[in-house]
Amino acid sequence: MTTDFDTLYIGGDWTTPSSPATYTVISPTTEEVIGSVPEGTEADIDRAVDAARAAFDDPTGWSQYEPHRRAEILERFADALDKRGARTAEAVSRQNGMPIQTSQSMEAVFPALLLRYYAGLIKESTDERRPAMFGGTTVVRREPVGVVAAIVPWNFPQALAFTKIAPALAAGCTVVMKPSPETVLDSYVMIEAAMEAGLPAGALNVVPAGAAVGAYLVAHPGIDKVAFTGSTAAGRSIAETCGRLLRPVTLELGGKSAAIVLDDADLGSRLEQFFPATLFNNGQTCFLSTRILAPRARYSELVDTISDFAANLIVGDPLDPATQIGPVVSARQRERIESYIAKGTAEGARVTAGGGRSADHDHGYFISPTVFADVDNRHTIAQEEIFGPVLALIPYDDVDQAVAMANDSEFGLGGSVWSEDPVRALSVANRVHTGSIGINSYVNDPASPFGGIKASGMGRELGPEGLAGFQLLKSVYQAP
Repeated sequence: MTTDFDTLYIGGDWTTPSSPATYTVISPTTEEVIGSVPEGTEADIDRAVDAARAAFDDPTGWSQYEPHRRAEILERFADALDKRGARTAEAVSRQNGMPIQTSQSMEAVFPALLLRYYAGLIKESTDERRPAMFGGTTVVRREPVGVVAAIVPWNFPQALAFTKIAPALAAGCTVVMKPSPETVLDSYVMIEAAMEAGLPAGALNVVPAGAAVGAYLVAHPGIDKVAFTGSTAAGRSIAETCGRLLRPVTLELGGKSAAIVLDDADLGSRLEQFFPATLFNNGQTCFLSTRILAPRARYSELVDTISDFAANLIVGDPLDPATQIGPVVSARQRERIESYIAKGTAEGARVTAGGGRSADHDHGYFISPTVFADVDNRHTIAQEEIFGPVLALIPYDDVDQAVAMANDSEFGLGGSVWSEDPVRALSVANRVHTGSIGINSYVNDPASPFGGIKASGMGRELGPEGLAGFQLLKSVYQAP
């Protein structure tokens, strides 16, 4: 059975696409077709941007709603998403291989949580009045930036969509969202919820499209801000375009984060926390600590602990609640991961768990959780983002060397420190050059800023800072 759609959501209603071309969605579990949606074109982007611009510029439209009125609609949107949580979770898992327990806790929950969070923030925010240095008063206003291009990846298609949609709508912006071709069916569940909530026409528009049409959207003259999550290579291209246009942009890009295991760590008792910090969503997560830095005095022990842990994870159908590792999203992604496994072996690292396709699955894009020991921090598998269930274990002699190796990366997105001494762990965490880091775990906090440094991006999502990214500051000087 397939799920097929033949319309786009533009201007608050289902519209006929400008081209008969479609995207076919392939199950990473069975390699069979599970659905199709229209393939958006530049003409569809034009219509979506025009609808978003009209909604934003309307003197009685979304950007002019009182914050409480916007908040009420966002809360209705959250309620409508909650009612569809099971459908959203299943749609995501069927498309990208995410284990259903993960999609139920993330994709089915995070979007509504963010809508309610930002609805609460705008209820509390007010213009700031400051005494002016030369007399009179200055009113500092926070106004919506305008029409936002939200470009969303396939690994967490709904959660990452709403790191953009929720604060943008809360700020009073209107949005043109481009989902990834690999995960488009879940967007139609979201659209149903938006329509039920009574989101005004043009406030949110959705056009599935590929990279070329995405580039057209980024450079479109009707766009005021770009919010992108994806690869560093694509992010650099977007940054070049936005820099030339002097267009605000938020980029949440790749990572190659380090887990520093200190010599007092009891990792065996923390494997429940270690798993989401290192192998979450089949390794298809940007912030994962996939470089494991282990003290040389305990290296053999930790190699055995982590290898046994990985080898015993349950690999299977993502819709089975027992599954811990599902298939990766596509045949192309599996080939990419396999090429890195081959590079790791060629450069002298030793496979201690996994190392290839799952022997238990005749169909699907399954890769066994793979652990490499004897990795040098200069090896390809220690420096480049693999985006799959592959860990590289690297020995270190002292903490200073561990911190230096953690920082010896073009990326700076996540990370973790593992220790039984919280004070010592915090002192080490503070020395790692990264946008975020966890101690004995890694969990994104929706109320705290998230983002990277160096090749991991620019700007911040989540928290009040995520809302500020969709606002402009205007000073209104009032004479005494």
